[in-house]
Amino acid sequence: MPKETKKGLYQGIIEKDAKGNYFCGPYLLDYQLVESNFRLGDKVSIKKIVGNTSRKSFEDYPQKSIKFSLVGEDNDN
Repeated sequence: MPKETKKGLYQGIIEKDAKGNYFCGPYLLDYQLVESNFRLGDKVSIKKIVGNTSRKSFEDYPQKSIKFSLVGEDNDN
């Protein structure tokens, strides 16, 4: 697993695939967090990654981010 730096584990843009999953690079993003706090195209910094336990999306995204924030924000979601 990547080591977290001041910039987080990974930075990228929120995208949505044809199945309705939100993702950033190779990581699935928590759907509820994106829906309530973010928009497509936002640049986020991923802070915490866990294994994806969903059978529906595991093949596409074996890892899921459950803690991420907008790049440039001091607080984490």
